[in-house]
Amino acid sequence: MTTTIAAKPFDPVKYKETTREQWQSAAQAWNDWGPLLRAWLGPATEIMLDMAAIEPGHRVLDVAAGAGDQTLQTATRVGPAGRVLATDISPNILAFAEANARNAGLGNVETKVLDGEELDVPEGAFDAVISRVGLIYFPDQQKALAGMKRALKPGGRIAAIVYSTAENNKFFSIPVSIIRRRANLPPPLPGQPGPFSLGGPGMLEESFRKAGFRDVHSRTIPAPVRTKTAAECVRFEKESFGALHQMLAGLDEAGREAAWREIEQELGAFEGKAGFEGPCEMVVAVGVK
Repeated sequence: MTTTIAAKPFDPVKYKETTREQWQSAAQAWNDWGPLLRAWLGPATEIMLDMAAIEPGHRVLDVAAGAGDQTLQTATRVGPAGRVLATDISPNILAFAEANARNAGLGNVETKVLDGEELDVPEGAFDAVISRVGLIYFPDQQKALAGMKRALKPGGRIAAIVYSTAENNKFFSIPVSIIRRRANLPPPLPGQPGPFSLGGPGMLEESFRKAGFRDVHSRTIPAPVRTKTAAECVRFEKESFGALHQMLAGLDEAGREAAWREIEQELGAFEGKAGFEGPCEMVVAVGVK
């Protein structure tokens, strides 16, 4: 007999509170994994910056900036005459972005703690707005996009990176499916935030068009996660993937550890003589105000 698990009503306020708390806790770990993040997401980030036509002297708003790896890439591109404002809901993780910019000798980076759906920035002040793997976690993505559009100058560009489908991101979707089964979690509701909420064909582009952006186009980029072993990838996800910790919250410690053991076993299928290569695919889209 199959038991149907009823979905609880989604509470966006509680969700954001929990997300903030988890990034407050995971900030140090996420920052410590910076070299892996640069190797994994750096190439897709350069493509995003190209598509956004970011040039020396530009002012750029980075939404859900985290520890600021892509902020630093952007700051290097805009040069001393440009500026980058990095924003995030978590003060702890944004403090790392500020420190990383300072340590890199980049004096053109500012930080501001902001909810991505409540972008309190000057209207029409930015040449470009970017968001790397952030938009997918906003409960009201259209509200976030409206704020980004307001921040842009006429003719300014928005560019974002999101995961594509669960099928093409097994380094992440396998852990999600294992945890969902073990924690008896229902499938996500339509429109609910999550790693693959904008990953379907044309979904990110359609969200840009719905928000009023024009000349929208996208690219799909292979972005495999490469580590020495599957165990190292699991450690990366265990230490720093807030979405997984949210899903695990209903399990006791023994249940959580059992889930992680199963995840490592399943991800072992992607480990070979050359190391671990977890399947990952990103969608990069751009639109013009």
